[in-house]
Amino acid sequence: MSKTHQALLAAVLAGLSLGSAAHEGTDAKKAAPAGKEQKEWGIAGEAKAVTRTVAVTMTDTMRFSPDRIEVRQGETVKFVIRNAGKMLHEMVIGTKQELDSHAALMAKFPGMEHDEPYQAHVAAGKTGQLIWHFNRPGDFDFACLIPGHYQAGMRGTIKVVARSQGQARAN
Repeated sequence: MSKTHQALLAAVLAGLSLGSAAHEGTDAKKAAPAGKEQKEWGIAGEAKAVTRTVAVTMTDTMRFSPDRIEVRQGETVKFVIRNAGKMLHEMVIGTKQELDSHAALMAKFPGMEHDEPYQAHVAAGKTGQLIWHFNRPGDFDFACLIPGHYQAGMRGTIKVVARSQGQARAN
């Protein structure tokens, strides 16, 4: 094996070992939040811009309540996410394709570390939050991507209703 391949393998193994505690259920092990990045489903929101709060409950029956949410384009929503179960759950917002892909990756690498502004990991009996600015209309999804949870149906939908022409403004 060449020195380049050895160095690459060492870097990959080091990265994998750093991610081993990602879903162990403690809030203290959070990585630094990722920067803002425009996604199909919006962009990270600011607390001072919140226009609405939506309470979401996660349970060990692998369900979200509510599992259908409607927002208006331009709203910044604070999701207050309560884990009413006895195991770790998470809420991840995205497109169905993104969530399917991420769920498959999580199944292969269950210790994978990720901390994006469109996801919140909530330990059993705890409450977390996620603030998201919905600046694009469309039908999007949210889910718990912990291995087995998504596959058991722990998912929901978010409909972002487009602004009328009279309400349009730059984002």
